[in-house]
Amino acid sequence: MIRIMGLFVDGIITPGSASTSQDGIDASLQARLQDLRTSVRHAGDFVWVAVADPTDAEVRMVAQEFDLQPLLVDDAISHQQRARIDVTPDSLFVLLKVLEWVDDTSDVETGQVACFVGPGYALTVRVGSARDADAVAGRLADHPELAKTGPLSVFWAVADVASQEYLDVGEAIQSDVEEIEQQVFSDHPSQAAARIYRLNRENIEMRRAVQPLLLEAQRLAREDSARIPRELHAYLRDVGDNILRAGDMVDGFDSTLMTMLMASTARQDLLQNMDMRKISAWAAIIAVPTAIAGIYGMNFDDMPELHWTFGYPAVVGVMAIICLLLYRGFKKSGWL
Repeated sequence: MIRIMGLFVDGIITPGSASTSQDGIDASLQARLQDLRTSVRHAGDFVWVAVADPTDAEVRMVAQEFDLQPLLVDDAISHQQRARIDVTPDSLFVLLKVLEWVDDTSDVETGQVACFVGPGYALTVRVGSARDADAVAGRLADHPELAKTGPLSVFWAVADVASQEYLDVGEAIQSDVEEIEQQVFSDHPSQAAARIYRLNRENIEMRRAVQPLLLEAQRLAREDSARIPRELHAYLRDVGDNILRAGDMVDGFDSTLMTMLMASTARQDLLQNMDMRKISAWAAIIAVPTAIAGIYGMNFDDMPELHWTFGYPAVVGVMAIICLLLYRGFKKSGWL
């Protein structure tokens, strides 16, 4: 679906400039888009078009209208591309993986959004599970002074929404990590291993989204480029800081999950050793009456105290005393 978000003049969307199309190829929509593009007269004015899960016809239309490079268009609609930021003197292409945490299943839903920025226009292409363009529009509506700087403000809004989602997912993973830590040191640590593996898989999804952006995030956090409007510098630094924080979270989760997996395995081994010691201790205790009963059950005529009146209670008493002494010894040593 193609949606014309509007014509921005002095940071404000021109009233009545938004329209939608379900198929993206109707002539009235294309004519409306061309009219809006011709209405861009000042440096800070621009047209913003949002495309969601586009068809081939819609892709061809926007590519032709905005004269986009075919390779970049292919990257924008492909799920196989890494996140990236490409800056040229006249344009900007950004591909971001967007994340969403699902509480019911503790899964990370992954989508992507691409942003094309050029003279007088901003084009966003959303594929898969990604936040609707209204969330980005809300950012611009809250900061008209940034929208006034031009189409780069759309890039900031898209990156700001995506980076905040990274932190939200990181906090959700952190919450699950804390739960697993308690489970690892419970009486049933074996149940934690499956959760650790599953959470590590979700952390990998977050790593795939964040790691390719870390170098660019460092530049955003530390540099004030002359090609970026001064009003956007602080906000883009904040975006860079958020991405770097998300990267630190990913590395921390990797280390923590590996440590917890080792701890869970060690706890399982320890509990198994404790069980084996208990089994061995009881086997040793039971072996005493078994051995004595076995000896006196051999039915020889000449055996000590065989015909003594107190022979039976004496043998039972000796067995009980030896078993109690063994039990006491194992108890003191921690085997029971």
